Amino acid sequence: MSDVVQQQSRLKDLIAKGKDQGYLTYAEVNDHLPEDISDPDQVEDIIQMINDMGIQVFEVAPDADELLMSEGDSSADDIAAAEAAAALAAVETEAGRTTDPVRMYMREMGTVELLTREGEIVIAKRIEEGIREMMAALAHYPGAVKQVLDEYDLIAKEERRLADIMVGYLDPAEHVPSAAEVAESTASSSDDETDSGPDPVEAKKRFTALKRQYNKTEKAIAAKGRGDKSSIKEMEKLGELFKFFKLTPRVSEPLTDTPRNILAAVRDQEREIMRLAVRECGMP
Repeated sequence: MSDVVQQQSRLKDLIAKGKDQGYLTYAEVNDHLPEDISDPDQVEDIIQMINDMGIQVFEVAPDADELLMSEGDSSADDIAAAEAAAALAAVETEAGRTTDPVRMYMREMGTVELLTREGEIVIAKRIEEGIREMMAALAHYPGAVKQVLDEYDLIAKEERRLADIMVGYLDPAEHVPSAAEVAESTASSSDDETDSGPDPVEAKKRFTALKRQYNKTEKAIAAKGRGDKSSIKEMEKLGELFKFFKLTPRVSEPLTDTPRNILAAVRDQEREIMRLAVRECGMP
């Protein structure tokens, strides 16, 4: 019982410090934890309890602006501290059986189910679906599809190879090989290491359709603007074609970096506006 009282006292001191500062650091939290608590999940649970009290926990001490952005209502009190101390004591009791890192690792490994071939297929399909959604969204971004079409046009000038632009297609009905088929394919390909890449005939057909729809979309936007229903419909059609192209990282990464960087810049400006509104203009 005395250990629980001592832990409660230390935790109350920690919470009081957090309320006074408006935050705590991970180092400060670790200094107040029992030495035999080493499981990262248990430490994370304790930090979450502190966050639930309205006290933010940071890697390092935040500056004034960062602290202002993270301020919230603090509801920490003696009752919350007592409840947290009791939870901490329970965590410590559980941790006493698993403080050895090797034992902890082996225990966790025993509870993790190994990934099956069927599980791999499910994950692969989910990843491809996510990529298709991203490509369809990129088709709405000005210049994205044109950049890929320009890359394809360089093939005719012998300045690009098809394999430099794309690695295949993201067709949802595409056959997913079984484990036996993969093993057989690997064995049979040992004598033929040449990678022919995507079929040029199929690629030409798809790029021609993409360019035709791109031109229709641009005409609709030029005539009625991007916000018009007819323009949006044409952009959606463009996205339905564009989303099945599996581009190489050299081509796809610049397409995603541009809107990502713009979004980051917008968020920076929003934070600056909020800072000025609160600190300079006195808005609540």
